[in-house]
Amino acid sequence: MATRIIRTSEDEILRKKCKPVGEINQRILTLLDDMAETMYAANGVGLAAPQVGMLRRIAVIDAGSGLIELINPVILEKSGEQCGNEGCLSVPNKQGRVTRPQHIRVEALDREGDKFIMEADGLLARAFCHEIDHLDGILYTDLVEGELEDVEFDDPEDDEENAEE
Repeated sequence: MATRIIRTSEDEILRKKCKPVGEINQRILTLLDDMAETMYAANGVGLAAPQVGMLRRIAVIDAGSGLIELINPVILEKSGEQCGNEGCLSVPNKQGRVTRPQHIRVEALDREGDKFIMEADGLLARAFCHEIDHLDGILYTDLVEGELEDVEFDDPEDDEENAEE
């Protein structure tokens, strides 16, 4: 596994529509592993393939309940509404208010190529929508209601240094 470079909002690859995965081979499995490692290293909740420079319909998410890998995800159903702050690893140190569905139903393939359907609410539903938008060249900044705000996230290394003192 390897940590990959996360593309930022100036990179035009983030505005391109991703191609479906035809065959799940070793390259796709390596991409899934690298994406998960990259997401965790950056303290993210999700990461889509174009964020690491790959135009494939692949995303990984961990909203606190463990890693979810999505290949060729499709949102089947949306209901309700939630509005909250979102950020993105490709738009560092910014956040903005975005309205998303409260509940969604998603169909995707897992790393073995088996189709599964998953339902999600709240933060997980938000994460699914955010990452699937990336696969269609949409950034959350396109959906922000109002202005983007500057935010500073705690650097975990700073916490470790302070704990040793």
